[in-house]
Amino acid sequence: MNAITEKTAFLIGEVQSKIPLVHQITNYVTVNDCANITLAVGASPIMADDIAEAADITSISSALVINIGTLNERTVQSMLTAGKKANELGIPVVFDPVGAGASRMRNETAKAILNQVKLAVIRGNLSEISFTAGLKAAARGVDASEADSRRDAAAVAKRAAEQWDCVAAVTGAVDYISDGHRTIAIYNGHKMLSRVTGTGCMCTALTGAFAGACGDYLAAAAAGIAVMGIAGEIAFETAGEKGTGAFRSAIIDAVSLMDKTVFEKRAKIDEI
Repeated sequence: MNAITEKTAFLIGEVQSKIPLVHQITNYVTVNDCANITLAVGASPIMADDIAEAADITSISSALVINIGTLNERTVQSMLTAGKKANELGIPVVFDPVGAGASRMRNETAKAILNQVKLAVIRGNLSEISFTAGLKAAARGVDASEADSRRDAAAVAKRAAEQWDCVAAVTGAVDYISDGHRTIAIYNGHKMLSRVTGTGCMCTALTGAFAGACGDYLAAAAAGIAVMGIAGEIAFETAGEKGTGAFRSAIIDAVSLMDKTVFEKRAKIDEI
C-alpha cells in the first residue's frame, strides 16, 4: 500500500471522530443526496443559502461547499458572502463549478467565486475544470463535452491548481487531483455513476467533509473522490441489476459502511 492510500484511509476515521460540520450552499436538485452522503461518511451537513444567515452558519462550520448547479441571483451573493467569511476565519472552501462554460451567468459566477474567494479545492468534470484553468470549454449542460475529452485531464488539473493556488480535481473514468506540485490518479468507480444525477455533487460534498477534518487538502480531495468511486463499485455489485433507483440508494449505503479496511482493500490510488 502506497503512502497516499494509507493517508486517505486514515482520514475516514478522522471524519468519523471529528464529525465536521459542513455548510453547503448547493444544488437544489441534489441537496438531499448531498446531505445524506455527508451524514453517511460521518460528518454533519447544514444547508443554509439565505444571505441573512450564510456568513453566520459558515462561521460555526468546519468547511464550506459552494455548488453552482442551480443558480439564481439570490444565492450567488450568499455564496460570495459565505466564502469571504470562510476565508476570514481560515475555513476551507470547496467549489463545484457545475456547468461552467455553458452560460454567461455560470461563467460570470464561477469567475466571481474564483477571483473573490480563496479556495481549498475545486472539483468538477473535465469541461468545468478546463474553464477554471482559463481554457476554452465546450460544456454540454452539466456534463463534460466530447470535444474537451481529448484534453490531458492530469495536465488540466495541474494548470487549474497552479492558477488558483489550490487543489484541483478532474473527475471522470480516471480521476486526477493536483496541487500544482503533486498529481494523484484514482482508478475507482463505475460507469453507472454517470446515470444517476448528483453523483458529482455528492463527491464534492464528501470532499468538503474530509477537508473539514484535516488540513491536507490534496489528501482530502483524494479521500472524498476515492470513497465515492469505491461506493459506486460496491453499489453496482449489490444493486446494479435492480436499476438506477436502487443503485442510488446503495451508494449511500456503501458510504455509510465504509471503513479503513474496506477502503484499503479496494482503493486504486497512485501518484503520477
